[in-house]
Amino acid sequence: MVATNKEMTKQPKKYLKYDKYQFAADSLYAVSGMILFSFAKHDCDTKDTIIRNFIARASMMLKAIFRLWEISDYQDAWVIYRTLLDRLFHLYDLGEKNEFIKFHEWSFYKQYNSQNKIRSDKDFKHEAVGWMYDLTEEQKLRYKALTKNPPKWKRPKAEDVAKSMGLECLYKYGYDFASTHVHPMSDDGQQDIFTITKLEPAPTFPDWSSVLSDSISANSALLHWALHYSSFEWRCLLWDYIEHIQSFLREGNEEYQKTFLKLTSMFQTTELCKQSTP
Repeated sequence: MVATNKEMTKQPKKYLKYDKYQFAADSLYAVSGMILFSFAKHDCDTKDTIIRNFIARASMMLKAIFRLWEISDYQDAWVIYRTLLDRLFHLYDLGEKNEFIKFHEWSFYKQYNSQNKIRSDKDFKHEAVGWMYDLTEEQKLRYKALTKNPPKWKRPKAEDVAKSMGLECLYKYGYDFASTHVHPMSDDGQQDIFTITKLEPAPTFPDWSSVLSDSISANSALLHWALHYSSFEWRCLLWDYIEHIQSFLREGNEEYQKTFLKLTSMFQTTELCKQSTP
């Protein structure tokens, strides 16, 4: 179960060493892969296809955050963390309102319009080459139909979604804070100067371990809601794993490692999900 606002703020946060977070992130990446393989064994409707895509994107984002940390690019790690939270908020809002179809139509419409800009631009239309711009007759007809009744879906506001989740802190101290790394600030690059030049004496900069912990938390929360909103019934061990990852982040409990090994063994011989019964 994903922690609530109150549970996340009971005690001061004690951050662990990088290797501890790296191991947890690697296990989360592997579990996400198992879930994606499980989706692939079943026919997925529009909703489950979107959910599957969200899981894959979040998993790659988590991997990218740790790679950025390894080269001391902490600011861009925060930037990707913000986009990870954005996807968590989107998934929750889509699931609660059951607007996956609307989101799918809106996405197609917006992407078509974006591509059509370059196809219609006399100065740049020669750049519109390759399969990305080779539209099928089906896609053209679909767009034509949508132009008559454009999708009404709108992106949710991060602050509103966080509040509806009972996790206002994710907006105030996660999304909003990370936005200060997305948008230019006067001291941008100050830490990067010393990372690049190795000049001494270097000022004291924050440890930034919080971005590792917060990113794992956001990824595991997204996984929780992805399984919850999907059309499949999932093995209890997956839910245990997500809870144990959250417990690891809150208390340093490494029970998730045992659960991960059990999941790995189960995945070799047993289906992790089945079609939900009506």
